[in-house]
Amino acid sequence: MEHNPLFAVWINRLIKSAAAAAGIRFHGDPLPAHVIMAMIATLALVVFFKLTVKNLSLFPAKIQTLLESIYLFFRGVIDEMIGHEGRQFIPVLGTLGLFIALSNLLGLLPEMSSPTANLNAPAGCAVFIFLYYHSQGMKKHGVFGYIKKFTGPKWWMGPIFFPIEVISHFSRPLSLTVRLFCNIFGEDLVIVIIVSLVPFVAPLPMMAMAIFTSLLQAYIFIMLSSVYLSGAIASEH
Repeated sequence: MEHNPLFAVWINRLIKSAAAAAGIRFHGDPLPAHVIMAMIATLALVVFFKLTVKNLSLFPAKIQTLLESIYLFFRGVIDEMIGHEGRQFIPVLGTLGLFIALSNLLGLLPEMSSPTANLNAPAGCAVFIFLYYHSQGMKKHGVFGYIKKFTGPKWWMGPIFFPIEVISHFSRPLSLTVRLFCNIFGEDLVIVIIVSLVPFVAPLPMMAMAIFTSLLQAYIFIMLSSVYLSGAIASEH
């Protein structure tokens, strides 16, 4: 069962109170906990970057150095996987990567939970990437030119290649979803079990490992998304 963190309880109570004043009644919580946690992660990122980009300078302070390091990290991943042409995707992949990373880490905070530990959040991110890289492929090659990439190097191989390519592409969002969900759900569950048995020192090593795996899973998600984008926009030679 999904843990209902205190922040989610408070926000749902606030929504119910506001709705009751307007004559609207809810049976149960208006918003699921993972939706509220995803909104908190999004709001935290928006506020953080809105405040930190106000005073950029030629001689960066610590915060600006951190921001530049984050940008250079995403640029390095995209340059390696896609090439310089892929830098146009830095805003999309960077935003998604930071959201996933922060969502993964939220479950380590008291009375919070990871939205990515609920199947819906990873599925939403995976479906977005699935639609996004196909749309970019169609934008680059045209609809029919992009579909032609699914038919193989020779026209007569199309009946063989096309169904294989379709199955391969539809398996990608499933793979992204299951990988992210299982890892984050598993580590959160292990931490909860350890905390229930030995509530103080024992969970700390697992929590330290969870920080690493949370960031690693965000990196893997973005790396695979870059690979899919690279294949979608690649030109045949």
